[in-house]
Amino acid sequence: MNTTDNTILITGGGSGIGRALAQAFHALGNQVIITGRRREMLEQTVQANPGMQCIELDVRSAEDIERVAQRVIERHPSLNVVVHNAGIMRTENVFEPGTHDSEETIATNLLGPLRLNAALLPHLLRQARATIMTVSSGLAFVPGAITPTYCATKAAIHSYTQSLRYQLRATSVEVLELVPPYVQTELTGPAHAADPNAMPLKDFIDEVMAIIQAGAPHGEICVERVKPLRHAEASGDYPDFFQRFNDKRSGAAANTWKGRPAP
Repeated sequence: MNTTDNTILITGGGSGIGRALAQAFHALGNQVIITGRRREMLEQTVQANPGMQCIELDVRSAEDIERVAQRVIERHPSLNVVVHNAGIMRTENVFEPGTHDSEETIATNLLGPLRLNAALLPHLLRQARATIMTVSSGLAFVPGAITPTYCATKAAIHSYTQSLRYQLRATSVEVLELVPPYVQTELTGPAHAADPNAMPLKDFIDEVMAIIQAGAPHGEICVERVKPLRHAEASGDYPDFFQRFNDKRSGAAANTWKGRPAP
């Protein structure tokens, strides 16, 4: 992926990784359009980055995706990069049955990127060079048991990205997958952004941009911090790794559960 002279659409661009990516690409002279559900966050980001543009988008809505996709293509015919970043992460206790959070997570994290990709792909295929970047997670490779639906959607995004890359291999559209580790954002709330166990957001973005500029091996953008998760299955120690990883995560989250304790 060239890191300059692009017109880039980034979903979930008003906060967290999406906002930081938008600012990094904007600083390189790209035209950046960010989307999200919270207009206030979008406007704050645009005001801090003159020349950046924004549009409200609820990625849970198929109708909203069609509307925004057509609007962006009409207003920005040079659009050649889309970053599917929007996502939510919620803890789920199987002892408290209910699927509302699961359904919203699937609609946001999985159906949203698939629908937006379907809406934009015909346009991207007409560009001389284009890039689709999905955002999965280290948890796609070692699921965290306290956020089962989130992890399942990210594993699905990884699988979908591989198939998409293969099918588009002879076209002008490059397919990249960004695989974040645990990063200091407000994905699960303010405490998440201040957790010293998480990777500082600036450090993460700096490493990501360096990988993109150097060329992502096999189409995957993996910072060093996420590689133990990405390669856990190949290590030969996966069952023990999974157990240790989840014992630590469940213990740290136990106080947030209502009703029965976390597994």
